[in-house]
Amino acid sequence: MIPPYSRRDFLRIMGMGTASLALGPLLERCGQLRNSQRTPNIVVIFADDLGYGDIGVYGHPTINTPNIDRMAAEGQKWTNFYAAASVCTPSRAALLTGRLPIRNGMCSDENRVLFPDSTGGLPADEVTIAEALKTQGYATACIGKWHLGHLPSYLPTRHGFDYFYGIPYSNDMDDVNGWNYQSFFDPKIEYWNVPLMQNEEIIERPADQMTITKRYTEEAVRFIQEHKRQPFFLYLAHSMPHVPLFASESFQGKSKRGLYGDVIEEIDWGVGQIIASLHKEGLAENTLVVFTSDNGPWLLFKDHGGSAGLLRDGKGTTWEGGVREPALFWWPGTIQPGVVNDMGSTLDLFSTVCNLTGAAIPTDRTLDSMDLRPALFNSGSSPRQIMFFYRGEQIYAVRRGPFKAHFITQPAYEVDPERTYHDPPLLYNLNHDPSEQYDIAGEHPDIIADIVREVDRHKANLVAVEDQLAVRIEANGQ
Repeated sequence: MIPPYSRRDFLRIMGMGTASLALGPLLERCGQLRNSQRTPNIVVIFADDLGYGDIGVYGHPTINTPNIDRMAAEGQKWTNFYAAASVCTPSRAALLTGRLPIRNGMCSDENRVLFPDSTGGLPADEVTIAEALKTQGYATACIGKWHLGHLPSYLPTRHGFDYFYGIPYSNDMDDVNGWNYQSFFDPKIEYWNVPLMQNEEIIERPADQMTITKRYTEEAVRFIQEHKRQPFFLYLAHSMPHVPLFASESFQGKSKRGLYGDVIEEIDWGVGQIIASLHKEGLAENTLVVFTSDNGPWLLFKDHGGSAGLLRDGKGTTWEGGVREPALFWWPGTIQPGVVNDMGSTLDLFSTVCNLTGAAIPTDRTLDSMDLRPALFNSGSSPRQIMFFYRGEQIYAVRRGPFKAHFITQPAYEVDPERTYHDPPLLYNLNHDPSEQYDIAGEHPDIIADIVREVDRHKANLVAVEDQLAVRIEANGQ
């Protein structure tokens, strides 16, 4: 294995001055060989409220995303990839732990996400991807939105991340304007007193959201440059296109889609900066980059929310538009370009990354994560054949193979939205009907019976845990 010498060290050892620049190409090749022989770097870029139809390669006609589209052209585009929940907190907990939020208390029938007055967070005994990779000598960074507990004991630095730069919860929280719906359509930085943190310290409040996407990208590139000589895990969780929408000056008015498009195009620019940095540092062929989103578009906010394309409904629901997400996997020279129609989930990143890096997978708990390597490396199909869709602590829907059954349906964010219970459940063949328009339950009682048995097996394996989202500080401080 080539030793981890710097360019200057190499020239000194060879008895040459640092002016001997003719060795540049050889040294770059040496760096690439050295990097190819170590465990891969992992970069996860996680958008917030990005819809299935919001980027060019998934069909948006007016939002330009050349860098994300390039990821798809050079890597894999997955068309049946799911977030583990239709709202922020449980979705993020699932990605980082490989466990459905019902197993660790990160979902609730009382509160759908954590708030600035919440007292709970991701339990200390949960094992995150970052913690698993630390055992393999990885440098780890969480940049962007956390939303798994804002109190010190729950911050990223307590869950395996060496470095945190970002906001502790959603960018619309700490609202000082009385949650005025109209404020979101003419947003100003001072309307939301959300803090920007570095590690465990607040460094700016309110966060300047006009430049926050740009600064996340700059921090990500800096982290790559500083840790290029050791394996690293970068979790870049953008706080947009969650409302309120803000874009840097150079992106304002750029997109035909308006402000929402400006925001997406700035995120796309950031993807391009990260890919360029990996190429510049000779790391591209030893780095897996994943791009996806935490849940579907927030349709409540009209043109300030995104699009689920041909999928039904959006964020907050267990219809396809709330949970099916864009998903791109890029690893030049390792992942062959193509389109994958197999099922996958953000849950599966945990096992896939652990197996790629040699990190131990916990055996003392139930995981809901599956190893996607067969599909990624064209040696087989995805092992995921079933997906449980929770809203809070209740199973609303289940997909098994191409069929999806809805036991309960409910609007996303209406005041006191009414649940509708379905007996028999609604049934859709998503291969034929991805828009979930044509109920075929009457034609397939056998399939419904199989899905019901899967639900019974799943519930038999659940253990009651403390609800981390329910407890909030009362107005009087008690």
